[in-house]
Amino acid sequence: MGVLEGKVVLVTGAGRGIGREVAVLAAREGAQVVVNDLGGDVGGSGTDATPAQETVAMIGDAGGEAVVNGDSVADYEAAGRMVGQAVETFGRIDGVVNVAGILRDVIFHKMSEADWDAVISVHLKGSFNVARNAADHFRAQESGAMVHFTSTSGLIGNFGQANYAAAKMGIVGLSKSIALDMQRFNVRSNCMSPFAWTRMIETIPANTPQELERIEKLKTLQPAQIAPMVVYLLSDLASGVTGQIFASRRNEQFIFNQHRPARSVHRGEGWSPAAIHEHAMPSLKAAFSPLDRDGDVFYWDPV
Repeated sequence: MGVLEGKVVLVTGAGRGIGREVAVLAAREGAQVVVNDLGGDVGGSGTDATPAQETVAMIGDAGGEAVVNGDSVADYEAAGRMVGQAVETFGRIDGVVNVAGILRDVIFHKMSEADWDAVISVHLKGSFNVARNAADHFRAQESGAMVHFTSTSGLIGNFGQANYAAAKMGIVGLSKSIALDMQRFNVRSNCMSPFAWTRMIETIPANTPQELERIEKLKTLQPAQIAPMVVYLLSDLASGVTGQIFASRRNEQFIFNQHRPARSVHRGEGWSPAAIHEHAMPSLKAAFSPLDRDGDVFYWDPV
């Protein structure tokens, strides 16, 4: 008996990379899986049913059950069709995993509105679309689990990814809100921040020896190493786990802290801009967060 025996799971972006590995492991652990993938390129253009069909074939060859869905997560009605397909094909839906994403990296002062809208639409709106369509089913059956994919580009920071970072931090807020709003219905919502070499990571520019060295280390991180935590979060084993942010990096598992007050100052007579400069800011500076990139924080080699 696998940890997802008897459950039905929808995985978006499951035609390649991390999404595929999550779908395959979920099926291996007993789930019936809806494999969603539009089949576009990294920038979001085009469609191709082949990647999703390949994932379904892999699951079938291993004795599992899965079906293809080629709809776009950016379309609310299409997301409804994904969820509906799970219910119509397998009789219910128990989990959703929001992996689908695109990249349109560009330095902020050169970023176009189209670059911004496309990334926000797939990542943030797409996560909402799928989660919201699943929510009614979860509420009615008083059970369900959601795993949304965030990124250290948002949690920590990176160059040239304002659209992606904003979307990924938005997903953190979305997941926490779902966890709060739906806990009364026994519905859980968590975030995963993955470290893995995928076609999206292949687009990272490397112009210095240090950056090239980091890229070579990233190539050793396999998408399959992300799947166990995701499948665990979908399972009943994680019944008390909700509203959290996790990360997997090779054989390491992390939990991220969440925003809380770090330091405060008080002035009984109130504040003026000058008083803030003279008295508040010298104290508050001790708690400033540095302008780190994710590589500055995760500075040690994967274990």
